[in-house]
Amino acid sequence: MTSPTSPLQPIVPAYHVEILNAGQRADLKAATLRILDEVGVHCPSDEAREIYAEHGCRVNQKTQIVQIPPEVVAEAMSHAPRFYTMGARLPEFDLKLDGTALYCATDGCGIETIDPVTRQRRKSTKEDVGLGARLADCLPEIGFYWPIVSAQDHPKSAPLHELEASYNNTVKHIQSETVMGRQTARYAVEMANVIAGDEASRRARPPLSLLVCCIAPLAQDREGMESALAFAEAGLPVGFMSMANAGSTGPATLGGTVVAGDAEIVSAMVLIQLAHPQAPTFYSLMPGIMQPRSGGFQTSAWEGTLLYAVGVDLAHNWGVPALAGVFGTDALTPGWESAADAASSLLLLAMAGAETGSGLGLLESCRLFYPEAMILDADIYQRVRYEAAGLDTSPQALALEVIADIGPRGNFLKHAHTRIHLRQRAFSSLTGQLASTGGFRDPVEVARQKAEWILANHHPEELDSARRAELSKIISAADKELD
Repeated sequence: MTSPTSPLQPIVPAYHVEILNAGQRADLKAATLRILDEVGVHCPSDEAREIYAEHGCRVNQKTQIVQIPPEVVAEAMSHAPRFYTMGARLPEFDLKLDGTALYCATDGCGIETIDPVTRQRRKSTKEDVGLGARLADCLPEIGFYWPIVSAQDHPKSAPLHELEASYNNTVKHIQSETVMGRQTARYAVEMANVIAGDEASRRARPPLSLLVCCIAPLAQDREGMESALAFAEAGLPVGFMSMANAGSTGPATLGGTVVAGDAEIVSAMVLIQLAHPQAPTFYSLMPGIMQPRSGGFQTSAWEGTLLYAVGVDLAHNWGVPALAGVFGTDALTPGWESAADAASSLLLLAMAGAETGSGLGLLESCRLFYPEAMILDADIYQRVRYEAAGLDTSPQALALEVIADIGPRGNFLKHAHTRIHLRQRAFSSLTGQLASTGGFRDPVEVARQKAEWILANHHPEELDSARRAELSKIISAADKELD
């Protein structure tokens, strides 16, 4: 038996902030153009280097360094669409990237799970991908789904098994970070065709998108770029992320890390537009700051949130939508640290105008999946959603007649206006829940129980048997070819 998926509740900010001023934007763009022209990027893909060379870039085949002149960047990026739709299995869950709302996804690529039954830590499986998808399907705060963990029980073709588990457990848009290489991409496009129904629908409402990580500093991933080209050819959105680490794979200054990461992302977007003008692309700057005592990538350093917001501003300056980093945390368990890492970043990124964001549900720097962490993050999301919505100053909301009716030293409790509008006030179901004993329960415990309830009771609208069979056939073929 299926249960309906709640309508999406995106964050629609009533006010915006500018992270960079016009002079800073100009300086950063000029710096990126200089790096691309004079230093270049390492491109190990023969296919990609050929495309760059055909369009006026300087390509050193021996070193595999590509230098991109400013005029080539400008011409290519002039074709990138600023707005488009990322489709879902059901049209009412489409993501309209028109600059008015922020849709958030789960985090992805985790490698371990806290088992929802045994509560033991273990390697993640394909079943866990489906489990995360069902949680995400039920929560209105989650607009689209990254396969939250890896299907380690299918190592040869894990990305495709992750897609199958996702499509069978949510009606929402799917974004993959792991479809790498033309062979795997070909199968992924076939799966998107099955979900969309036909090529025209796939292009108008693409049910699948791809995020490719660049290699810092100033390098591209061969299989990542070739899968991105395959997706772009099929009309499926592709985005590029830099995770340059200030102090190790990026300069120790924040501005330098931003420029290096920007150059990586722009070089990849330029390639896509050279090969397939007007292909939908998006931009994601998610750098870290090296922990000087360990050398590790720290996702939640104090200054890190600013860099994510700068990335949103740069995306728009290049004329494409942004995928922002939200909810990333270095916390080891759900609690104060994970909440503190999330709240300020999400509000700032919403006000900066990010169209999409990802990061709900994982801890330990995007490594470990706690089912209840997704519920806790969704609670923070709702707080930000209401804060960002701004204040209603309509005549009904200002309630002048009600105030006059009650008068000085009166009481609003019995007034009809109160009975109507108090029901519209929103409260957390985690921090405002009374236990049967009359006391308050630990919010983490409440979140765990809510996750258990969803997994036991929420069943998304199923794919029809024909499409399920077709996906299984594609997976079987991929398993044989990629083994």
